[in-house]
Amino acid sequence: MRSDNVTKGMQQAPHRSLFNALGYTKEELEKPLVGIVSSYNEIVPGHMNLDKIVEAVKIGVAMAGGTPVVFPAIAVCDGIAMGHVGMKYSLVTRDLIADSTECMALAHQFDALVMVPNCDKNVPGLLMAAARLNIPTVFVSGGPMLAGHIKGQKRSLSSMFEAVGSYAAGKMTEEEVEEFENKVCPTCGSCSGMYTANSMNCLTEVLGMGLQGNGTIPAVYSERIKLAKHAGMAVMELYRKNICPRDIMTKDSIINALTMDMALGCSTNSMLHLPAIAHEIGFDFDISYANEISERTPNLCHLAPAGPTYMEDLNEAGGVYAVMAELAKKDLLNLDCMTATGKTVGENIKNAVNKNPEVIRPIDNPYSQTGGLAVLKGNLAPDGGVVKRSAVAEEMMVHEGPARVFDCEEDAIDAIKGGKIKEGDVVVIRYEGPKGGPGMREMLNPTSAIVGMGLGSTVALITDGRFSGASRGAAIGHVSPEAAVGGPIALIEEGDTIQINIPEMKLNVAVSDEEMAARKAKWQPRKPRVTEGYLARYQSMVTSGATGAVMKTPEI
Repeated sequence: MRSDNVTKGMQQAPHRSLFNALGYTKEELEKPLVGIVSSYNEIVPGHMNLDKIVEAVKIGVAMAGGTPVVFPAIAVCDGIAMGHVGMKYSLVTRDLIADSTECMALAHQFDALVMVPNCDKNVPGLLMAAARLNIPTVFVSGGPMLAGHIKGQKRSLSSMFEAVGSYAAGKMTEEEVEEFENKVCPTCGSCSGMYTANSMNCLTEVLGMGLQGNGTIPAVYSERIKLAKHAGMAVMELYRKNICPRDIMTKDSIINALTMDMALGCSTNSMLHLPAIAHEIGFDFDISYANEISERTPNLCHLAPAGPTYMEDLNEAGGVYAVMAELAKKDLLNLDCMTATGKTVGENIKNAVNKNPEVIRPIDNPYSQTGGLAVLKGNLAPDGGVVKRSAVAEEMMVHEGPARVFDCEEDAIDAIKGGKIKEGDVVVIRYEGPKGGPGMREMLNPTSAIVGMGLGSTVALITDGRFSGASRGAAIGHVSPEAAVGGPIALIEEGDTIQINIPEMKLNVAVSDEEMAARKAKWQPRKPRVTEGYLARYQSMVTSGATGAVMKTPEI
């Protein structure tokens, strides 16, 4: 056992004395030590129930012959951080979470781990840590929130942000906005649509690191507690069989995840996180894989914000396994990949049933023959930009319009809410990329304002920042290279004609190569917005959004 390094032998007597100080018995120290990484805190709605999940995991580990030991991981609530300086601190926590978990796991020589995340960055951060550490690991999340109900319709957080835009446009009263405020988020859990947290929790199932239901069982269901107990038991079985994360998270399983991403219509943020996870296993993930896979993968789900269904509906329809079973009918998944159940993907989904073809479209009757995401390239985005095309109105799939250029999110929001953006415009928000932000802020406020103002089917938005999974419309993010390093987005001028063609995966500005070269020759880097603290260190080490915004490893 790895933990023998801290529990066995005369040299470890000082170590055992410290375990004694913690109240551990001799019998407990003779069993495998299982670290339970708890993301519990009292500021993230998706995490307020994680103390209950952790207690259930502890029971499962102990029942199966291990000694559970809890230690923490941080998490930011993207919704609360949205629209101000706090959003600069969201994506950057992914690496803090991975690094700190690596430190804790190796410093204390755990034999196995159970990861208990739920929201946007701690799910991928802990997946990165699991791949890096490569000791037996199982994931169990806190589960999704139930949808809110307003005037007989299901609603979620994206509806709340759009309501603010509608109020600015004079289309809603203050009292109506207050009703949304009080009803759209009715329970604990990760926000109820196919936003980033739920996307990554579902993809954790697909990767094989979470048990069935991890992505979809609502946070408030007792079934979630039972799932946590089973996760604790499962990690002990993985320990006994020596099945480790790199046996599960392989190139094939990551391609499975990207394929399911297309079928589910996941958040564009998955195109940051899957490359980062791939990086940890040594797989050089090119975001252009998305187009190749999208061309052969039908979009089967239109969960909010793309449609009127929610995570609770997906759960009742059969969950992630049911969607995987539909894809398997046309051999779109590698069924031989190992999973945390100790069985292959094919064995796991053998008996999965699609219980509601209105929520999960059958493979022969998809929403579209192509997947939910697309990577666009052209002279405006040589390294690519990402769009959730399943959430784009049909009339905006091809669009051409004048650039309305803003060098930060706040200026764009002021213009949108001030009525300065007109039908046909293309809003450009730059210097918000991984380095330029720094931190690559989500743009839910401007996208929601555009929709709320009634411009969702006539105005596009492009940015070197990123979008919340709750964003919808012709919103193209991750434009790379970013403005801060002199990418073409830095050279756009007010009024330039932007050409968007999502079916052809193209993003261009109608400016000659000669003119762009002349502009580039005059361009000067901006003074960094942050010069101290963690953001400054992050800014100096982070790579492009096109490579997952991973951190560079210093040359030694």
